Amino acid sequence: QVQVVESGGGLVQAGGSLRLSCAASGLTFSTKSMAWFRRTPGKEREFVAGITQSGGSTYYADSVKGRFTISRVNAENTVYLQMNSLKPEDTAVFYCAAGARDYYPRVLTDVHEYAYWGQGTQVTVSS
Repeated sequence: QVQVVESGGGLVQAGGSLRLSCAASGLTFSTKSMAWFRRTPGKEREFVAGITQSGGSTYYADSVKGRFTISRVNAENTVYLQMNSLKPEDTAVFYCAAGARDYYPRVLTDVHEYAYWGQGTQVTVSS
């Protein structure tokens, strides 16, 4: 069975940093694009950052560009999201997702392009 598990969320002051981790199993991790999405109450799940299967290409939402960095270690079936200079508006449940396609060369931002999802990890940024 496929499992996607996020960790690393918590409470941090504005300007601080957190590093989220996502461990995947039961799928061929190295062939899939991976991405982070986030959701706040009453809002749709939105794309945050994505990375292609080899790590050769990354893409970020404008709201996090320059502050967040996505990376992956395929040998460990793990993807990370380093979040720096956090703002209160970053507060959300962050979800890790694995793409539905194999060896796709571009990062996709639509939630429907991702087949496997974790349960989410809460990030709260205080002012």
